[in-house]
Amino acid sequence: MIIVVRRKKAHGHGHHGGAWKVAFADFMTSMMALFLVLWLITQSSDVKAAIAGYFQDPLGRADEFGSSIIQGDGAQAANPRPITQPQITDLRRDRLQVLGEQIRKVLERSVEFGDIARQIEIDLTGEGLRIQLLEDSSGVFFETGSAHPRPLGTALLGLLGQQLATMPNAVMVDGYTDAVPYSNAQAAYTNWELSSDRANTARRILIAGGLREMQMAQVRGHADRDLRNPADPSAPSNRRVTITMLFDEPAAGSLAAGPLNQGALGASPPVDTLLRPSPAP
Repeated sequence: MIIVVRRKKAHGHGHHGGAWKVAFADFMTSMMALFLVLWLITQSSDVKAAIAGYFQDPLGRADEFGSSIIQGDGAQAANPRPITQPQITDLRRDRLQVLGEQIRKVLERSVEFGDIARQIEIDLTGEGLRIQLLEDSSGVFFETGSAHPRPLGTALLGLLGQQLATMPNAVMVDGYTDAVPYSNAQAAYTNWELSSDRANTARRILIAGGLREMQMAQVRGHADRDLRNPADPSAPSNRRVTITMLFDEPAAGSLAAGPLNQGALGASPPVDTLLRPSPAP
């Protein structure tokens, strides 16, 4: 009887199995996580807040209300909790304060606006970030007794429009005059029309500079009803244009009726005229 013995040949290169692939994938995932953490800790606090806000609330609030999962110094919060309304208010105030400081620094570094820095006031109020353009006896931003802007006023308002456009918040523009009665050939044209026209002129230039139309909440003229210097009603500083970026964002469709309280808006020149240098008075 013949006995046939069949022997299986041993195959080399056993490392071609699949176990090493799983280990390598785990290693690459760990390396990717490490590189992500190293990248994150080198970013600004705004980037950290935006990323942290997404993980805390991926449905859409993270962009406005950065979460506290990762603090500004890079530390990780142990127990992140939903943001309360007072915290939301503080965050909005902080963002507007940062924007105000940024505008102030841009103006300080500018050779063009260095001489008129004392005529520009930037501060936070109960409404939001307020930027006041204060006239002097010669007329810094607008021609005296007119809603036509001077070249320096046009350049400044265009810059402000560009800076304010970096935020989504709503904006109000207010015009004011001193208590000196407006006198010209048009008896019907008063300080009410002048203050309204200057505010509307500022609105046009802000939008030409980059501010979105839907951000504009109100354009108002106050004449001499809210003097900056009540002790001296005829003081030049009472003649001013105030731009206020509000704490709240504009609601979609809320501005369909257009700006409010604009007075005699038809007297304001078109944008292309505003952007051309005005002749010397």
